[in-house]
Amino acid sequence: MRGDLRITLVRGLSGRPESARRVVKGLGLTRVNRSVTRKDTPEIRGMVEKVKFLLRVEELGESR
Repeated sequence: MRGDLRITLVRGLSGRPESARRVVKGLGLTRVNRSVTRKDTPEIRGMVEKVKFLLRVEELGESR
């Protein structure tokens, strides 16, 4: 994997299963429309895949 990912929470967690809430918290997201930058690793990609219906993901260039 290369570079970083900007992950933004675009939908609220109200009414979502506890497992989805824990994954979002594990990514470091706390509120709607907040973003975090994470390294593009298989672990992060797996977490994003689990809750992709709640997120917007942008690939950033190479990290320096």
